[in-house]
Amino acid sequence: MNPVLAALMIPFLGTVLGSAFVFFMKRDMPVMLQKVLLGFASGVMVAASVWSLIIPAIEMGEGATAVVPPTIGLLAGFAFLLLIDYITPHIHQSGSTEGPKSRLSRTSKLVMAVTIHNFPEGMAVGVAIAGALAADFNIAGAMALSLGIAIQNVPEGAIISMPLRAEGNGRWRAFGIGALSGIVEPVGGALVLLLATSILGIMPYMLAFAAGAMLYVVVEELIPDYSQGKHSNIGTIGFALGFALMMVLDVVLG
Repeated sequence: MNPVLAALMIPFLGTVLGSAFVFFMKRDMPVMLQKVLLGFASGVMVAASVWSLIIPAIEMGEGATAVVPPTIGLLAGFAFLLLIDYITPHIHQSGSTEGPKSRLSRTSKLVMAVTIHNFPEGMAVGVAIAGALAADFNIAGAMALSLGIAIQNVPEGAIISMPLRAEGNGRWRAFGIGALSGIVEPVGGALVLLLATSILGIMPYMLAFAAGAMLYVVVEELIPDYSQGKHSNIGTIGFALGFALMMVLDVVLG
């Protein structure tokens, strides 16, 4: 398979695999398991943002001004996701609803929340591939990021499909919705890849933009979801494991 296509599709396959958990598990996912999975996903995303996106963006510049494009891109990424979060009706794993009032069903709002989450991950993979193409096609680093996101997408797919099943949806319907929620990743990745490779000098901004978008999701959604109630330390342990895994993948494969 073409390495670019593989890097774009691997995260989506992780979501599909996780969504398939609905065929093997009971209706309700244990709270402690959900917390550790959310923490794990947070750790992977933070490590990917730092090691695979922000640091490479800084290394593209020279001198003290090297931090300017990454800083602008990072803040723009936060602002973009803040806007999307504000104008899109969605519901968090904790059950709290955000965005404008809407007649959308709970299922639709849950899918919207996951879509908001997945889009910056697709952006991150797309811009990492663009960076690899700009560096004589050394795609190992982009593949490491893609693999890391795919690993954290496995529990994420389960976290979306299991609640859908618990709400009364059939297994195949819950699986289908959960799997399709991840399709935005290869689509977003491909769009960002085309943009980043067509505009010279935009790469540091795009790398940091993707990092800012991912970090927004972690701070706004994932950490609050796993830190509420009892056993929040379980989520923290998951965070540490996810961060360590992504750091190792980036260093070993990148």
